Amino acid sequence: MAETLDMQESLAMAEAPSEASTESVVEAVLFSSDAPLSAGKIAEVLGTGDASEVKAHIEALNERYERTGASFRVESIATGDQMLTLPAYNHWLSRLHKARSDSRLSGAAMETLAVVAYKQPVLRADVESIRGVAVGDMLVRLRDANLVRIVGRAEEIGRPLLYGTTAKFLDVFGLRSLDDLPKLDDNAPLALPKLQTPNESGIG
Repeated sequence: MAETLDMQESLAMAEAPSEASTESVVEAVLFSSDAPLSAGKIAEVLGTGDASEVKAHIEALNERYERTGASFRVESIATGDQMLTLPAYNHWLSRLHKARSDSRLSGAAMETLAVVAYKQPVLRADVESIRGVAVGDMLVRLRDANLVRIVGRAEEIGRPLLYGTTAKFLDVFGLRSLDDLPKLDDNAPLALPKLQTPNESGIG
């Protein structure tokens, strides 16, 4: 048993990168965390040193980042330290976050969008009949996101609105045209395929 443990420890030491300095480990820990970390917590992860030593390493990292023109710094906030991009890059990052937000839809939104995509031009009442729930608010949200639009009015009493998808819908889901939508199952024509963005389906 002891020989086995010794062998495991030897293998672990052999696999550990010999060039990893304490400073680079602090950097890696901060880089991989999506939440602020206290200096004490980082020292705990390191298994060596204390909070004051960690802060010295963070100061050295920031000096290197500034010297090399890096787009980020380690910033101290209320609950600890976190690696953040500089404010000068907010313009481009906000565009990235908006694009991600646009493509992040709830399950209910995706189901409503699928009905509109496959049944367009379609009445709200028909979407509600298929989904079994009210979709008025959801259609408004999808219109605000520029994924659904009003394409006309039905030739019936009250002239209710008809809904269809937009060019942005094609862009978000990586489609050249509506002909590229996943095909309906001939054996289950009422079962609409689940829509997927390119990232979800592994494309691109």
